[in-house]
Amino acid sequence: MASDASNSPLAVSQPVAALLTRAAIFLTLTLKPGDEPRDTVRAFCADLSSIYRAVDFRDTEGGLSCVMGFGSEAWDRLFGEPRPSELHPFREIRAGKRHAVSTAGDLFFHVRAKRIDLCFELVTQIMCRLEGAATPVDEVHGFRYFDTRDLLGFVDGTENPRGEEAVKAVLIGNEDPVFAGGSYVIVQKYAHNLDAWNTLSTELQERIIGRKKQSDIELDDSVKPTSAHNALTTIVENGEEQKILRDNMPFGRPGHGEFGTYFIGYSRSPRTTEQMLENMFVGRPPGNYDRLLDFSTALTGSLFFVPSATFMDGVGDSGESAGGSKVETAAPESATPAGPGEGSLKIGSLKGDSSDE
Repeated sequence: MASDASNSPLAVSQPVAALLTRAAIFLTLTLKPGDEPRDTVRAFCADLSSIYRAVDFRDTEGGLSCVMGFGSEAWDRLFGEPRPSELHPFREIRAGKRHAVSTAGDLFFHVRAKRIDLCFELVTQIMCRLEGAATPVDEVHGFRYFDTRDLLGFVDGTENPRGEEAVKAVLIGNEDPVFAGGSYVIVQKYAHNLDAWNTLSTELQERIIGRKKQSDIELDDSVKPTSAHNALTTIVENGEEQKILRDNMPFGRPGHGEFGTYFIGYSRSPRTTEQMLENMFVGRPPGNYDRLLDFSTALTGSLFFVPSATFMDGVGDSGESAGGSKVETAAPESATPAGPGEGSLKIGSLKGDSSDE
């Protein structure tokens, strides 16, 4: 379990701020009832770094990384107190015909690599270890589409923070020192009505998104509607813009008419992403909603806490962490990433030593 961060060694974070990759698998599971599934998952947490290394070693240039998160109810079952201060179930939003659904999810894996086969192998090994303890409820295989565009034809993720700015945006600090080095992640799977979207003129699509389609240049405020997607998802507090880190990916099955975007947003507080979603679905002010939702439907919605890799490595199958000691974490200025390749779960890639080249 986690303890007070004072006088503790550095907390090494999971690779939430790694560079974009060409492929990813997003896997959500629910935890089965009973003590045995609980003990299985706890033991798995401590072993995940070694499972990752075994797969990664087969292609050390493949940019493989893995992030594991926990839902609110699962955290209580697996770890109890203390708990992350802002962890709660995903908050459903209803406004007119727009609906941000809240769906089941206890465990979440975000597996990234330059090639899908590496992702596939790691997820296969994860499921072998969790067989009988957890049930998959959603699995999405994402791909990078040309020059980082979504299936709507627009570049996705232009305003992502980079480097130290990204680390500051996603890693918890002194506001919750017991869990410093952790992060929150909100995920949603959106289905797009491309037939309807493609009937719109390019100019109208650009006004809905708030950017030029070809060049990706942001529209000037004099012509950009206040309901534009990038206007509603800009959050400013005390004069400072609050950033999140997105690693959205397209997915789909053209033969089944399925075209979508898997939204994933990491942040040091879920409030930032939640405010973005409130602005999109309800509107700012109410009624001035994101017109992109006239063509996109949220099929899932979950919130997870991503503890530090230090915490994960210390979890055992008993009530205490491995070795009978408490997992220690550090304040954010101490919770800096290790050098490339150090630690577990590719935690050395916090600044993005892996790339999609």
